[in-house]
Amino acid sequence: MPVHPPRPTGPALNALRAFEAAARLGGFSKAAEELCVTSGAVAQQVKGLEDWAGADLFERQPQGVVLNDLGRQVLPLAERAFDQLAATVQEIRAVASPNRLHIAALPAVAQLWLSPRLPAIRRALPDLVISVTAMEQAPNLGRDPFDLTLFLGDPEDGQVVATDEILPVCAPDVAGRVMQVADLAQLPCLSDSSWSQDWAVWLQARAGAETPQLRGPVFSLYALAVQEAVNGAGVLMGHQCLIEQDLKAGRLVSPFPQAVPTGKALVLTARKPVRPPLARLIAALSESRL
Repeated sequence: MPVHPPRPTGPALNALRAFEAAARLGGFSKAAEELCVTSGAVAQQVKGLEDWAGADLFERQPQGVVLNDLGRQVLPLAERAFDQLAATVQEIRAVASPNRLHIAALPAVAQLWLSPRLPAIRRALPDLVISVTAMEQAPNLGRDPFDLTLFLGDPEDGQVVATDEILPVCAPDVAGRVMQVADLAQLPCLSDSSWSQDWAVWLQARAGAETPQLRGPVFSLYALAVQEAVNGAGVLMGHQCLIEQDLKAGRLVSPFPQAVPTGKALVLTARKPVRPPLARLIAALSESRL
């Protein structure tokens, strides 16, 4: 009679994914953040993989985990495997739905730069379905299901859409109270928690040794800080490429028009290869004007 012995079972895919992320990023906490799970879940998955292999892949230390010799040997294999898996998934998506494109953008960029341009882009490219996800960190286009990203970063990281320059801005009725840099000390100076050094950078370039001591509320959403400046709550250190619509409309004005470069830029990075629908979207974004 036929015999059907049970086949040997391999490790769970999630366990391999947890190992690869932890090994590549250098710890369970960072892997958990990328995989949107808890660090305990990552640790459990890695332990399950080690139990299956019959050998440890990490050295457990008081300050965290470190790859051992076996882990360092396995990591490149796991990276190539997941890169290939991601490429296969993206190829299926691109062929099955070539006109569906997904943008990942910094929240401030999505709200203040991209959103005002979307109506014109939809009119110019009516056959494309464009989705937008706002996120604080740029995703890995080799792994994550996005076609292009828009973030403030190093100009060398991709195609520069706009340079990043900062200058103080406020509502017109507030501007009359700011005649010189020293007057800023008498007004609320708004700032964004992610760009906490903006005021110091501009003041050092503009005021030098005469930098006044500033005070004011801090916001975790730059778009909210911009709206509060429009509402007359104080003076905001504005990123010019993000507030151009408010400047042109006169909702914000700059009492000191000398902008200071931050050394960063609004950078567009696209998935490779760039297929025709994505190329059309990139061209529309690059040429868009308010």
